[in-house]
Amino acid sequence: MADRSSSPNGNQRAAPRPAAADHHHFFVWREFLWGAVAGAFGEGMMHPVDTVKTRIQSQAILSRSQTQKSVLQMVRTVWCADGLRGFYRGIAPGVTGSLATGATYFGFIESTKKWIEESNPELGGHWSHFLAGALGDTLGSFVYVPCEVMKQRMQVQGTKSSWRSVVQKDRVTLKSNACMYGYYNGMFQAGVSIWKEQGLRGLYTGYWSTLARDVPFAGLMVMFYEALKDMTEYSKRMWLSESNFRLSSSVEGLILGGLAGGFSAYLTTPLDVIKTRLQVQGSATRYNGWFDAIRSIWRVEGAKGLFRGSVPRITWYIPASALTFMAVEFLRDHFNEERDNSNTQEVSTLSIDKTGSLTEVAR
Repeated sequence: MADRSSSPNGNQRAAPRPAAADHHHFFVWREFLWGAVAGAFGEGMMHPVDTVKTRIQSQAILSRSQTQKSVLQMVRTVWCADGLRGFYRGIAPGVTGSLATGATYFGFIESTKKWIEESNPELGGHWSHFLAGALGDTLGSFVYVPCEVMKQRMQVQGTKSSWRSVVQKDRVTLKSNACMYGYYNGMFQAGVSIWKEQGLRGLYTGYWSTLARDVPFAGLMVMFYEALKDMTEYSKRMWLSESNFRLSSSVEGLILGGLAGGFSAYLTTPLDVIKTRLQVQGSATRYNGWFDAIRSIWRVEGAKGLFRGSVPRITWYIPASALTFMAVEFLRDHFNEERDNSNTQEVSTLSIDKTGSLTEVAR
């Protein structure tokens, strides 16, 4: 493909230029699509582990027992009571919320990074990655939080018979006819029921605690991921520069995404415990807000209570983050490359014939 051609009379003619992307266009729409697909994929694959985590964190509200079940005991409990279906309760709102969060998360990460690199390069670095991830997750929270409320309540319910026994215990303990909430047959019915009983406030229960958990988590995860990528590139230059060993970006995303997700998940576990307790409690209120939840959990359960469910949370986020980043890198490599190649092939290659005119020879 020639950039310029000279005719015999000495005049230069510019060949048609490739249809390149506008450097001032920062909205990377493909990243929104890849992020949505990857987010739903990761959630769908790891939903059973998330169910176990939610059950463990909500034990103090549902059973009021100081003897808390371990991960294996909870897995056995869910299996004996509800079978395989019990692990997949709430998957519809879970996947729906992950679609929105994944789209905004990866879309705004790439768009913000592009804007910073081209308009404000002095603002670059890992803190810019942190801010990009935090912004993307904040925007996705408007869809994600109602889905999370529905998902978690459906996760703790299990089958109708299981939930009926919990409700009966709840009434006895409260010494009243109040119960937490009715049984949800599906995502739509759950949303309508919560809206009727508690209004918009019910659907956004624990919204600020969700942001308090997810904004630092999302920021830390992308910051760790980008830092690990930088370390990997440095290691390649230092020790593997002359080696033929190469890792595909998908495999690299799988490994580094898992590490970034695990680190971030552990550091934000206390925020996740508070969010889960607030969202699961329903109208039978035990905690009067975020600070009351922290104070109550610390007083009754200590530091162990704030890190309850950290093992299944990390167990969920390592593979979920690994699968999500792997999927995003795979989609970027294959579909972005195909699109770029198709754009390149549409540009004509020009040559000069003997009469001095420009002739199209290939397309």
